[in-house]
Amino acid sequence: MTKARPLSLITGASAGIGAAFASALAARGHDLVLTARRTDRLEALAEELRGQHGVNATVLTCDLADPHAVEQLCTTLEERGLQVDWLINNAGYGVPGRFDQNDWPVHADFLRVLVTAPTELAWRLIRGMRELGYGRIVNVASLAGHVPGTAGHTLYAASKAYMIKFSQSLALENQELGVHACALCPGFTRSEFHDVTGTRSLVSKMPAFMWQNAEAVVQEGIDAVERGEAVHVTGWFNRTVKSLFKLMPDRLALRMSAKQSKRYRAQDSAG
Repeated sequence: MTKARPLSLITGASAGIGAAFASALAARGHDLVLTARRTDRLEALAEELRGQHGVNATVLTCDLADPHAVEQLCTTLEERGLQVDWLINNAGYGVPGRFDQNDWPVHADFLRVLVTAPTELAWRLIRGMRELGYGRIVNVASLAGHVPGTAGHTLYAASKAYMIKFSQSLALENQELGVHACALCPGFTRSEFHDVTGTRSLVSKMPAFMWQNAEAVVQEGIDAVERGEAVHVTGWFNRTVKSLFKLMPDRLALRMSAKQSKRYRAQDSAG
């Protein structure tokens, strides 16, 4: 059964989609555990949401690239008696450039943050959800996980495709127990993501209809996981893109993806 005040854990909560999830869930009366690397931003957000909605907001600074981070985070939750009802696996970023031009530790950190850490968090927290007969897991994936991979940001689409398949299996395993899992797949979203990856000047040229704000993405995600959807692509434009690529022959889809990706992906020369 749903608790009067569910507790939501949100990774990457300091900005963008993560901060929007925190605001939306606080407005629904959820207590929060906010985690990211930037303590100052988390504290400011927590203070704001406490004042606006009267919720409890706990800040636990965490770098998910640390192999021990998830275990330490969950130990802290247990020590404080915090039972997570909603898990929002949102933390993420992109690594621009050709695959071989980045050092392996850069890729290893990326895979821990976008693949290993969210998977481990789900593994550690879902048992409590199953015991209570209620839980929600939102894995923030991407439209990129549904279309062919592109040159540059080599691991990004692959990591998001993994999260989609993982969410589907997780949903099927737990749907009879009141625990819903959903891969949320936005496209272009107004956030700091493109500033961090150095592609702001490229994506700023994209038409306005291709973009969504973080609040709209989050509302679709909350509605989708509550309905029990295993995968949800946000926005009419992104759903259209997904459908078109699904209908295309693989060779044509890959060629089109390669052509379009040059408009918004940071790429290095092949030589």
